[in-house]
Amino acid sequence: MKTNWQIKKLGEICDVLDNLRKPVTARDRKSGEFPYYGATGIQDYVDGYIFDEDLILVGEDGARWGSGDNTAFKISGKVWVNNHAHVIRPHRDILSDEWLIYFLNISDLSNYITGTTVKKLNQEKLRSIPVPLPPLETQKEIVAKLDEKFAKLKEVKNLREKALADTEKILSQTLREIFEEGKKKGWEETELQKIVEITSSKRIYKSDYVSEGVPFYRTKEISELDDQRNIKTELFISQEKFKEVRDKFGAPKVGDLLLTAIGTIGKMYVVQKDHKFYFKDGNILWLKNFNGIDSDLLKLILRFEIQKMKDLSAGSAYKALPIIKLKKLKISLPPLIEQQKIVAKIDTLSKKIKSFKELQASQLEDLKRLEKSYLREAFNRELI
Repeated sequence: MKTNWQIKKLGEICDVLDNLRKPVTARDRKSGEFPYYGATGIQDYVDGYIFDEDLILVGEDGARWGSGDNTAFKISGKVWVNNHAHVIRPHRDILSDEWLIYFLNISDLSNYITGTTVKKLNQEKLRSIPVPLPPLETQKEIVAKLDEKFAKLKEVKNLREKALADTEKILSQTLREIFEEGKKKGWEETELQKIVEITSSKRIYKSDYVSEGVPFYRTKEISELDDQRNIKTELFISQEKFKEVRDKFGAPKVGDLLLTAIGTIGKMYVVQKDHKFYFKDGNILWLKNFNGIDSDLLKLILRFEIQKMKDLSAGSAYKALPIIKLKKLKISLPPLIEQQKIVAKIDTLSKKIKSFKELQASQLEDLKRLEKSYLREAFNRELI
């Protein structure tokens, strides 16, 4: 059984229908019911179609072609395809659609990619890809086994992903319970501007950037700090420029809170000891000079309040948090000794959640590796 596998170039066992593709700019598209496909999937829905059959699409440009990147996928029925995806019809008397899709998606196609600035799998390279070709019945047998194994893996992945989603809710639910209990206890309600100064930084211009010096943070870096990821600092200002703005306008110090307020909303960082940096004005708000509130607790309160704002936006993107709105935000303030207890409780819970999420993420990576292992077995003739 293992000796009757052939190797054929893709162009020998498939029709490539790229000449039938028709790109339509977003401006010229007429909205409709038919999927409009590009390199990675459905891009839009349009009023018209150019294909009406089972076909396979493979990204030509704007895709990824590494092992496991799933650049090949099946389409069915009435659809439109632009010129960023190759359109393939297998010779189905010798080649199964699913066999080809599985093979292309496990394969590292990087050797077939041309271009430096714009990467591309051109048609000539696509046609030259060697495809293992066992008898059609063997293809179907192996595909059936892969489908069965992948269905079981999908069930496990869904459980892991649900566990992650449920974990994300634990912290917000705990905060909700704490603040609802606080209202019953009669915590003092106050406007945020009465207990903390809310401002931003002195504007830094592109001409002030240097190749090394004091790190200059944007939303990206604050988000990385909030997510406890390693910062990949890309921008710097000189020591002299930092000293100039620090002496005239101040600079972040221990306990200050930075909050992203445009685009990505609600990422926060409480400044730690010996952390010398400056940050971009406008996109990031600077909370300092706290009066009667712990900065770590304020971070928790703001996370809770900003999530409520996002929830109230009813699904529409929440794109900006104006400084005036933040100043007027009313919060319930527990006594200082209780603030510290709340922070300690949430810190312990956060560490447990982080550990659990890392475990689930690791298990999801294990499942991805297992998927690749199954596919390697299939195309190394070990699954029959």
